[in-house]
Amino acid sequence: MNNIDKPIIVQSDGSILLEVQSSTYEKARDAILPFTELIKSPEYVHTYRITPLSIWNAASIGMSYDEIIERLLRYSRYDLPSGVIFRIKDAFARWGAIRLTKGDNGTLVVEVNSPRLFVEITSNSRIKTFILRLCPPQRFIIPCGVRGRFKHTLIKIGYPVDDLVGYEPGEALSFHLRNVTTSGKPFGLRQYQVEAVEQFWSGGGLRGGQGIIVLPCGAGKTIVGMGVMAEAQTYTLILCTNVAAVHQWISELMDKTFLKKADIGEYTGIKKEIRPVTITTYQILTYRKSKDAPFEHMNLMKARNWGLLIYDEVHVLPAPVFRATTEIQAKRRLGLTATLIREDGLEEDTFSLIGPKCYDVPWKELEQKGFIAEALCCEIRLPFPQNKKIEYDTASDRTQFRIASENPYKDIVAKKIIENNRDEPVLVIGQYINQLKRIASLLKAPLITGATTDYKRDRLYQSFRRGDIPVLIVSKVANFAIDLPDASVAIQVSGTFGSRQEEAQRLGRILRPKKRVSRFYTLVTEQTSEEIFAHKRQIFLAEQGYRYTIEEWSCEDLNS
Repeated sequence: MNNIDKPIIVQSDGSILLEVQSSTYEKARDAILPFTELIKSPEYVHTYRITPLSIWNAASIGMSYDEIIERLLRYSRYDLPSGVIFRIKDAFARWGAIRLTKGDNGTLVVEVNSPRLFVEITSNSRIKTFILRLCPPQRFIIPCGVRGRFKHTLIKIGYPVDDLVGYEPGEALSFHLRNVTTSGKPFGLRQYQVEAVEQFWSGGGLRGGQGIIVLPCGAGKTIVGMGVMAEAQTYTLILCTNVAAVHQWISELMDKTFLKKADIGEYTGIKKEIRPVTITTYQILTYRKSKDAPFEHMNLMKARNWGLLIYDEVHVLPAPVFRATTEIQAKRRLGLTATLIREDGLEEDTFSLIGPKCYDVPWKELEQKGFIAEALCCEIRLPFPQNKKIEYDTASDRTQFRIASENPYKDIVAKKIIENNRDEPVLVIGQYINQLKRIASLLKAPLITGATTDYKRDRLYQSFRRGDIPVLIVSKVANFAIDLPDASVAIQVSGTFGSRQEEAQRLGRILRPKKRVSRFYTLVTEQTSEEIFAHKRQIFLAEQGYRYTIEEWSCEDLNS
C-alpha cells in the first residue's frame, strides 16, 4: 500500500482523520476503534481521538503499546507525530504502574512498579487514609472494603489501577435464552450483539466481566444485557432510569429467556420484590425522606449475593449510586449506554467504578446494515411573536431560553407536521410542562410527564405501540429507555440547552428498525438564545453522520 493510499492522518493533538472513501476504510476503522474515541462521523472524513482514557480502555482488554503503534503505522499516510507517540507511551506507563491483587485476611496488596512512584503515592494525603501498612520496597496493604474508593482516588491523580483481585461468583442461577420467543418469533443475538457479549467477558477470570458496552438506541442493548446474564448464570441486579424501563426489562426477560416469573422481581415504588433477578430504578435507590436522611433502599445493592450488576443508561448514573458502587467492587458490573458523554464530565468515574469501554459500534454502520432505521433530521426556524419580544429582552438568560422555547408558533408547526404525516406514529417531545399541556390540548393527544402514574404511563405506551394512539406527547421522561419501535416521526419542541446526551436519546426514540425512513424535527425560535444552543445539537447530529437540513418558516407559512 502506497502512503497516499493509506486512509488515516494522525495529527499532533491526538486526533485522527479517517477517509471514508478509502478502499481500506473498514479495516483501518476496526484497527483503531479499540484505542480511540469516535468524535464525529459525517459523510467523508471521520474524526477519532486518542486520550489517556482511550488508551487505558485498550490496555484493559489486553492491547499493547507495540500493537497500537503498529496499527497506526500500518494505516497512517504520514509519520506519526512524536508528541502522540510520547502520550501513548506515557498512558501505557501509567496503566501498568499500579496493580491490585488479593492479600490475606480481607486485605488487598498494592504493587507499585517504581520506587519514585511508590514514594509519591504513599505520601499522598488522600492515599494515606487507605494504607494499613507499608511493605517496602514497592508494596503496601489496604482493606478490601476500600477497593472502589482507592481506584477512584488514584484515577483522579492520573493513575488507573490494574485491578486483578477478581470477583465473587454470586449465587448460581441456571437459565438459557430462547431460540423462539413466547410469541412464536425466531430469536437470536445479532452478530454485533454476540461480539459485544464476547468482548465483555474477554480478559479471563480476573479482568473479564466488567465494563461498558456502547450501542445506539434501538440496537438492542437489553438483549446484549440478557446475553451477558446467560453467560454469568448468577443472581443479577438491574438498575434502570424509570419504572417503564423496569417493566420493559421484565417483559423482555419473560419473552426471550427461560426464566420463570418467580425468578424475576420488581423493586419500585409499587412493589418491593427481591428475587434472583431483581430490576429497580436509580430513583428508588437514591430516595430519602430529607436531604440529610439516609438512602432507604441503597442496601438493595447488598441484599442478595448478586454476581452481576447491570447499569442501564450508565451515562446518567447518579452520584449516590456511584458512591455505593465503590463499595461493591467484588461484583461483576455491566454498563449499557448509547453514549459515553456525561454532561457532568465524570467519564473517568465511570471507567474506574464500572469498568472500561468493552465494545462500541458507530450508529451509521448499524443503519447501513439495516439494524436501526435511517433517519433524516430537520431544524425548523420560526419567527418570534411580536408581543413576546419585550418580555424576552428584559429577562435573565435562563428565562430568555424558556420564553424562546415556549414560542406558541411551535404549536402550529407541530400540528402541520402531524397533518403531513397522517399515516405515521408521532412523538412530540419537550422540556416545559405548560407548553406540552398546551400542545396536547390543541392536538387532543395524551400527555406523559413525570407526574403521570406508572400504570397510566404503561397503558399509554402500549396503546401507542398498538397504533390505537397516533400521537403521543412526552416530557423529558421520554429521554431514556422507552421502547417505542413503531415511532417514526419525532417533533422536539424544546430541550435542555445544548445537551448532546439528550439529543442522542431523543433521536434514539425513532431509530428502532423499520422499513420506512424516520424523521426527527427540531423547532427553534430564530434570533434567540435557543438558536445558539440548537446549533450545538445540530453539530452533534451532523457529526454522527445524519443528514441535517434547515428550513425557515415565515408568518405567512404559519398562516397558510
